[in-house]
Amino acid sequence: MGVLKADEFEQRLARFLFERSEEARAVRVGEKETSEQAAIVARYSDLFTREQHEELRSEEDAASDDARERLFRLREACAGGIVVGELAEESDRLENALLAERVEFRGESLPLRAAQAKLAVLDEYAAREELGELAGDASAGFNDDRYGLLARAEELDAELSGIADPVRRSAERKGIDLDDLAAALREAARRQDASWELLRGRWVERVLGPEHEPEPSSYHVSYLRRMSPLAELYSKDRAVPVCLETLARIGFDLAANEQIRLDLDDRPQKSPRACVIASDPPSVVHLITRALGGLHDYQAFLHEAGHALHYAGCDPALPYTYRRLSRDHALTEIYSFLVESITREPGWHAEHFGLSEGDDAERAEAACFLEVLLFRRYAAKLDYELELWRDFGRAPDYAQTYAEALRRAIGFRYRPDAYLADMDGDFYSADYLRAWIRTAQLRAHLRETIGSDWWQRPETGELLGELFTEGTRPTSEEIAARIGYEPLDTAPLLEELVTA
Repeated sequence: MGVLKADEFEQRLARFLFERSEEARAVRVGEKETSEQAAIVARYSDLFTREQHEELRSEEDAASDDARERLFRLREACAGGIVVGELAEESDRLENALLAERVEFRGESLPLRAAQAKLAVLDEYAAREELGELAGDASAGFNDDRYGLLARAEELDAELSGIADPVRRSAERKGIDLDDLAAALREAARRQDASWELLRGRWVERVLGPEHEPEPSSYHVSYLRRMSPLAELYSKDRAVPVCLETLARIGFDLAANEQIRLDLDDRPQKSPRACVIASDPPSVVHLITRALGGLHDYQAFLHEAGHALHYAGCDPALPYTYRRLSRDHALTEIYSFLVESITREPGWHAEHFGLSEGDDAERAEAACFLEVLLFRRYAAKLDYELELWRDFGRAPDYAQTYAEALRRAIGFRYRPDAYLADMDGDFYSADYLRAWIRTAQLRAHLRETIGSDWWQRPETGELLGELFTEGTRPTSEEIAARIGYEPLDTAPLLEELVTA
């Protein structure tokens, strides 16, 4: 088709991303057993060329203000498409190999993803150790392929961006200083140390039982996050109605929202990790979960509902770029973290599960424990990832660094050879962490402006709805400024996660 101007490129990009998102959704939810992304990429090969990338760069250089930002995001999408196109066949091979991988466990042949999901529901400590070891071995067998893909993607990204240093490149893409962020979070985690040890001691003992080791393996983390000994109260049958009622209290009728398509079914090949796939916001947004029973089902549903409401709530008149493309994921994670944080309110547990005063506070503390665990884990991951990417040519040498960083942060033993499987692209860990800071700031703002019961007031939905209409245009740091906070002000976060 030749080189396109930005407006034409944006229109064709929308069709490409829709097809690719729908294919990814079908594989992720277990409707398809093989990925055919390479075929989609091939159909749009004319869209992602170096000539097209240069055309968008030229338009960006000549533009100003908001137009420049939109063109920057389109150019980044083009670069991403070039990388995807050159790696599509190799990526499909890896994805299909992972889908085909089986784990033999006590007479049962399990798909790898089913084995990973099963760790959350196995009550026997020794059985989790056994299955975790088997699943870990199976996953680690793909590390050479993972590393090869990462290395090639890094080479292409450096070429297209003109920035050789991956840390600097990501920092410029996000518009932040990654080292300053890591330093602020390192200090916040340090100030959490004492209270974390008390919280960890109470809940690890209660959930894993007296047989647990002083430093259990990471195979038990999904069981811990499910709060399995307390799972009977948080039955999977009630997860959807309770979460829908929770959302209705703040003004969102998710069940009646035809733009949000729920996939709550349990399939053997369905990924155990909940997600939202915004194929064409605001009109086609998929919310995908796989309930196993336990508090985590409720948290995962509400977390993903925050994403879904954000994408489905954007103004359809916005340019496609500001409905679908962003510099990073830090903005939308604010809304998902905020909605999920309702499970840390004692009143929520009392109202929906009939708990008495004291019991409701205990369950809210359990939710807080899980939040602190994840925050500390991601703060440690960011430190590790900064080290690895500054010396990516020797990435395998940092496997032990990964395991030790997470062990120090949360007191669980991680396999060094999980260092690649446990890493999302382009410092997603930094996006999560910025969202943690911002969510605490926004919660403080809501308490001050709406009240301590903000989590069941329609005014909360009104405020969020106004933010959702802006789509992906603002940055996380702009949201901080609007509510009167500095981007790296961790005081609200520490107030919640240290004193809880």
